Amino acid sequence: IQNDRKNALASICLEKNLLKSRSKLDFHVANQLFVEHKHKLIYCEVPKVGCSNWKRIIFLLQADSNMKAAEIEHNQIHRTSVIKKLTSYPPAKQEEFLSNYTKVMFTRHPLERLVSAYRDKLLHSEPFYSITVANQIRAMFRKNKNSSEKVSFQEFVNFIISKQPDTLDIHWKPMFLLCDPCNIHYDVLGKYETLGLDSEHVLKTIGAPESMQYPSLKRYSSEKRTTGDITLEYFRQLSSEQIEKIKKVYEMDFFLFNYSMK
Repeated sequence: IQNDRKNALASICLEKNLLKSRSKLDFHVANQLFVEHKHKLIYCEVPKVGCSNWKRIIFLLQADSNMKAAEIEHNQIHRTSVIKKLTSYPPAKQEEFLSNYTKVMFTRHPLERLVSAYRDKLLHSEPFYSITVANQIRAMFRKNKNSSEKVSFQEFVNFIISKQPDTLDIHWKPMFLLCDPCNIHYDVLGKYETLGLDSEHVLKTIGAPESMQYPSLKRYSSEKRTTGDITLEYFRQLSSEQIEKIKKVYEMDFFLFNYSMK
């Protein structure tokens, strides 16, 4: 499975001319990479692809703690100083880690990830997204500037279409721009769709304790996870023109990670 994914990725990188010689790692990419030294792991954070639970695993591996993953709160895991980003090391060290550590990236169907980001960030009361970003979207697409209704999925999609992909928020920025998989040769390309199997493979590869398993924790536990069916429901709200344009934004993710555009 891993060889098939890596070979498919490599051929598209070549075909789409995405390979580049680099003197040093792009800062924005290095900022997405988290380092765990005891088991020599580098993990690229792709929001909405189970990254909070992966960061819980890194925390537990790094801290050598008897804590359970469920005891680590969502906000705590995204603010902890225990987990180091690659950017916190000098360039020579970054290159050394990239050459010697197991590099891991997980992906998810681009449209399902988009719906998950919308549900998680625009329908909940996280101030930056539900107020700041929402007000930005309302100002762009509503005649009535005082309207306080929640941002609709159509407005959210129009907002994304209006931007350059590399300027988008990390929660809905194309995955290939976050992790640069054409130029960083990931040892494991995991998929959200086969999360259990792929996580088990990563943990075995890095020599994690046998008792450690990928936790299936969810931030808003009362809600259903975003599935293919839920994604379809949201996409029924869009015009065919909007669907074509939003697919264009994530086109490279579809190609590189072998997801169907249908």
